[in-house]
Order: sequence, then C-alpha cells, then structure tokens
Amino acid sequence: MKKQYHVQLSPDQRCQLRQLIASGEAKARKLTHARVLLKADSSEGGPGWTDTAICAAVEISPATVVRIRKRFHEEGLDAALKAKEQQNRRPRQLDGEQEAHLVALVCGDAPEGYARWSLRLLADTLVELKVVESVSHETVRQTLKKTSSSRG
Repeated sequence: MKKQYHVQLSPDQRCQLRQLIASGEAKARKLTHARVLLKADSSEGGPGWTDTAICAAVEISPATVVRIRKRFHEEGLDAALKAKEQQNRRPRQLDGEQEAHLVALVCGDAPEGYARWSLRLLADTLVELKVVESVSHETVRQTLKKTSSSRG
C-alpha cells in the first residue's frame, strides 16, 4: 500500500525530537509520537521505515501510525506530538472552590432534624448557601465519589 502522508523532517525538527526523547520528561504518548515521526522520516538522513516496521518497533497499531503521519502532514510537528482535544467532553459541573465547599459541608454535622447528610440535602444546601445556582444530587454523588469522601 502506498503511503499517503510522507514525513519529511528538517534537521532542526529531527534534533528537537531526539532531545525530547533523550530527556524522557514528556508524557508517554508524546514520546511515542516523537519516536514514530523519527522512524517515519523519509528525508535525507532519516531512516524512512515502513509502517509495519514502526508498529513492531514502537508497539502501536498501524492506524495510530497513519494518524500521526496525517496530523504531521496537515497540522505540523506540534499538533502531531500532542494529544488531540476531545470534542465531546462535558465541562465540569463544580469547580475546585465549589467542591471544597461541598466537602466541608459533608465533613460537618448534619442540619438540625437530620441524622446525616443525604445527596439531595447537600444539593439543596449548596443552592441555599449560594455556592452554585443549581446542582443535582447526581452531580453531588459523582463529586463525592471522585474525592473519595464519605457522606457521614
């Protein structure tokens, strides 16, 4: 199969990728992408490996190699190295300060007339204290589960 996206690195780019790998301080995905680009480099002085050889050496799928080549070809070196932003990620319901208020509430005593905090009571109290405009009990549950706090 003929390669659709050719990787041709400049000497500066090649040097930058080698330094990135040598330092070993970047995220694993970024280092893997750098290795793929170096091995796929078909310019003068580059090894120009096949996708199959790159897959075996770096232990990734052929589709990943094609995606890295394509991003380098279309968007450049920086885009090929970093992870693509997720399109469907929902924003957080509570920010750090609001989560801190929630955890402080849970750690305190339950209101008069209640034996312990319930999720709905916590959600209502957050709204009453004007920490948030509105919040569901499910958001409270997920936040407490994430922070590994107990409700009582």
